Amino acid sequence: MQTFPSYDGITLAYHTWGEPGGDLPPVVLHHGFSTSAAANWKAPGIVDALVGAGRHVIAIDARGHGSSEKPHDPARYGEDKMARDLGTLFDELGLDRVDLVGYSMGGVVALLTAAADRRVRRLVTGGIGAGAVEQGGVDRAALPGRALVDGLLTDDPSTITDERVMGFRLFADASGADRQALAAQAQAGHRAPIALDRITVPALVLAGTDDWLATRPEVLAAALPDGRWKVLAGDHLTVVRNPEFSTAIVTFLT
Repeated sequence: MQTFPSYDGITLAYHTWGEPGGDLPPVVLHHGFSTSAAANWKAPGIVDALVGAGRHVIAIDARGHGSSEKPHDPARYGEDKMARDLGTLFDELGLDRVDLVGYSMGGVVALLTAAADRRVRRLVTGGIGAGAVEQGGVDRAALPGRALVDGLLTDDPSTITDERVMGFRLFADASGADRQALAAQAQAGHRAPIALDRITVPALVLAGTDDWLATRPEVLAAALPDGRWKVLAGDHLTVVRNPEFSTAIVTFLT
């Protein structure tokens, strides 16, 4: 693990695997809400699959997550700020070309980055669908933001009645996450239109068959000038452990 100061002074952590060099650029990974680079990408075998295919892999711990700094002010959060963090990381490492993969919250970050940063060669998103097109972020109908914030901040988890919110609360507690930092990000979630028409690079949209946060992935793929989509067995938490998920990423990026 290494760290770098982002554009606004927050210290962020990133991890690397494999050897730099070769004909293909590094693969940069951005994880989802309430998890980390290790849990989202290393533990399910995705990093190993990419390294086994000869790729150099870089994965960031988003602000408020993993080993990165965790302020509690919602003004320090939002996927737009996380996209700027990625650009700062590219600068820090002197990267002039990357393949970018994002999951869930990280999928929104990846879309924002690819729309603004010409260094992205290929793009993969997972765990998001039509909500990114119609709402500019994660589907608010599937995961109401206020309920998520309250569920993360309550001292009594037995008061949580939404099983989806309870899932995030249990995951945060099990991983020892900073729930105040997560609640700050939940309040700052991106809600503005994303300039998807500016993402002209080849893009792949992946979704689980039972992922309630990634419904209608074909809508997102159709909004991307060079998009395609694939549905794999699994839900929002389990599809990343489906070996076909890793295979689809490796195949598309090579």
